[in-house]
Formats: sequence, structure tokens, C-alpha cells
Amino acid sequence: MAGFIQGVDRGQSTLLPECLEDWADESNPVRVIDAFVDALDLGDLGFSTVAPADTGRPGYHPAVMLKLYIYGYLNRIHSSRRLECEANRNVEVMWLLGRLAPDFKTIADFRKDNGAAIKKACAQFIELCRLLGLLAKASVAIDGSKFKAVNNRDKNFTQAKIERRRKQLEESVARYLSQLDTADLQEPSEIIELKKARLKEKLEILKAQMGELVAMERRLQLAPDKQVSLTDPDSRSMATSGRGSGVVGYNVQVAVETQHHLIIAHEVTNVGSDRSQLADMAKAAKEVLQVEELEAVADRGYFNGEEIKECDDAGITVTLPKPQTSGAKAEGRFGKQDFVYLASEDVYRCPASEKLKYYYTKEEDGQRFRCYWTNACRSCALKAKCTTGKERRISRWEHEDVLEKAEERLDRNPNAMRTRRETVEHPFGTLKMRMGATHFLCTTLPKVATEMALCVLGYNLTRVINIVGAEKLLAAIAA
Repeated sequence: MAGFIQGVDRGQSTLLPECLEDWADESNPVRVIDAFVDALDLGDLGFSTVAPADTGRPGYHPAVMLKLYIYGYLNRIHSSRRLECEANRNVEVMWLLGRLAPDFKTIADFRKDNGAAIKKACAQFIELCRLLGLLAKASVAIDGSKFKAVNNRDKNFTQAKIERRRKQLEESVARYLSQLDTADLQEPSEIIELKKARLKEKLEILKAQMGELVAMERRLQLAPDKQVSLTDPDSRSMATSGRGSGVVGYNVQVAVETQHHLIIAHEVTNVGSDRSQLADMAKAAKEVLQVEELEAVADRGYFNGEEIKECDDAGITVTLPKPQTSGAKAEGRFGKQDFVYLASEDVYRCPASEKLKYYYTKEEDGQRFRCYWTNACRSCALKAKCTTGKERRISRWEHEDVLEKAEERLDRNPNAMRTRRETVEHPFGTLKMRMGATHFLCTTLPKVATEMALCVLGYNLTRVINIVGAEKLLAAIAA
């Protein structure tokens, strides 16, 4: 290969730098990991084995294991077996761990036994971001995304799946019985006998599968949410944004500050809907930012009157669109949005300019609603476009004004949804790209939450290094 850059002769003896310190330059992220972990009070955070045992073989200090995991999640290496390999061949990891090389079982056990402490370490990095002045804006975007669990869809059961599977089995049984009847009508031969034996064997397998399905249905009835996952018992089947698609996994909630796109609060749940998540995430973000008032933006999946009211009571201003679920509107009649509430008179003005006045208050699902109507409906020319009943009635929640203010904020700032999308969907895309197609490697909710905390820490660390640089971050840690 004359004329090209030549490689080193494989038979030539070479030496790595004589000093470990020479293996990582001053701007290498491993120096940030090393300084950050050394600055933590691991005992105060709750890490086990911070103090060595008086007897037995010495173990690894938790700082060593935490550094290894942060390095792994920063560099898309989540598997304990792959981390073991890196400790034996990667010069950055050799520098970081002082050439220690724990085995994969020790590495995996550390993540399993120190979940709560690892989450606190993730929160400590957010405190460091505050010292750097990266959390100056009291504004967040809140969203949730579905992450795959270690559970195949065929190992997850719901009543609908069982019914669908039972129908498939019954169709297969009918097909094999038909083939068996056809074989009985043919002239006996060795081939026919073999075919009949094979069909009977398949029928026995289907019979066993039907029995398993009945046993699973009994187990399903005992489950609180009528759902069973065999590999990861905490994972759940959840619908995704794709039409007709779904995933067996977890719903990860995040609050992302809108200036630097740092994840300041996150939570892993196995509840597929976002409707009950808004207040908890917003209040967690407010506590992290340590502000009196907070602006939060979310999508229509979070629209829930009680959640929005809880945010309003906590000093959190929420902006989000209201989903249009009016059955009347879908059928071509006027929807509630076509009626204007006049607060000064406590009446609704209908499309025909008639006023619906208040008559009584009712209670539904613990919520109080004021009911309005007018007797003018009977002679109204627009009645056919408005209601099929005697008169059109409008119900108003006692805290409806809070919801109306949220809609008004969106009308004044129509770009709020674009800001939300640009802020919060970028971290989700980055996290999933780093995690790979399988997403989570651990099973059960506590372990998955630990894994997510490491993913978030790796993401935030990368963001801050890209924003301020490794040198400035090291200086902030030292301060």
C-alpha cells in the first residue's frame, strides 16, 4: 500500500504512557465524572458499604462502582457484562478506576442494591447546575413517553388478548379436526396414518394451550388492573402515538427546563395515561428550581381539571390545549365551546343569543357542577342544531375559570406548543437513541427507575459539558 499513511508494525514493541494521569487530557469527560463522584458524600446519600467491613475480603468502594456506571451511561454502555469488558480494555476506564476491574456480577449488584442513592446522586448534579446558573428561568415543559421493558408482547396478557388468542386457537382446532375428518375418508395407508398421528399431536398441543389460557384468565381476574406480565411483572401494555400500535413497558415522565433543555425532574410509572401526572411533575420541578411561581407547558394528554387546579393552587401557571371530546360537535350540533359564559351575570349566551341561567348544583365523581339552561329552546329556530332534548343544558365545573385561564394563555401564546415540542421531545429522542432498541435492561419498577436515573444523569452531564465545557464544570465542582 505504498503512497498511503502506513500503520505501525504489529511486531514492534510499544509502551503506553508511563503514568495513568497521561491517559486522559484536561478536557476529558472522565475527569468530570471523577471529580463529581469524589465531591459527593456517598454515606449521606445512602450508598452501602461506604465503610469497609472489619472481616472478610475487602470489596470495591461505592465511588469506584458509581464512576463506572456514570461513564457507561455517558457512553451508551449499560450492560454490566460490557462494563466489565471496558474495565479491562478501555484506557479511559483504567484511568477512572485506577486499573480496577470488577466482575459483571459485582457491577450488576451495585446498581440493584443502591437504587435510592443513585437517584439522589442524579439530583445532586441538578444542584450543581444551579450553581452554574443554568436554572435561572422558571419555565418547564412536561411530557411523557413510553419506553420498552424486558417483556415480550406475547408474555403480556389482558382480557382482550386472551379473547383474541382463544379465537385463534379455536380456529386452529376446527381446521385440524376438518383435516382429520378428511384423512379418515381416504384409503388407509402409511402416509395417511402418519398424517393422522401428526394432526392428533397438534390437537393435543392446542388443548394444552387452551388449558394454559384458562389458567391465565383466572390469574388475570385476580390482578388489580386486570393485566399480567410474565417476564417483568411491573411492566404494562400501553398505547403509543402510532395508530393501532402499543408497547409493553413503562411511562417515563420528565420536566425539562426551557432554556438549556436539562431534565430537572423525572419519574417512571407503569400508568399508561398522562392525565394524572401533571401536578406531581410540575410541583417536583418547582421544588427543584426553588421558585415561588413556575410556568409549565404540556400537551392535551395532560388536560385534567383537578390536576390543573392543583397546579394553580401551588403557584404553577399551566398552558395546555383542551381536547375536543364533544359528542354533540361530532354529530354536527353546537358544542359547549359555542356557548359564551358571561361572568358578570353568571349566565351562558347560546348561538341564538339567548341566555342560559343557573338552576341547581349537582355532584359527579366528587366534583361539583352548576347547571344552566333556558326555556326558550322549545321555540328556537336553531334547536335542531343544538339539542335532541327538551332544552339544551350546560354544566359548569365550580373551578371552570381556572381551565378557561389556561385556554386564554394558549390563545395569547400560540407558539407555546411548538416550544414544548422543541424542548421536551429532544431529550426523549436522545435518551432512546442512547438506550438502543431494547431500552431498559432491568426488570421491576424500582430497578427500572434506577436505570432511568443513570440515563438522565448521563444525558444532563453531556448537556452541561456541551454548554459550559469540561474545564468550567470542573471548576464549579471544585468550588
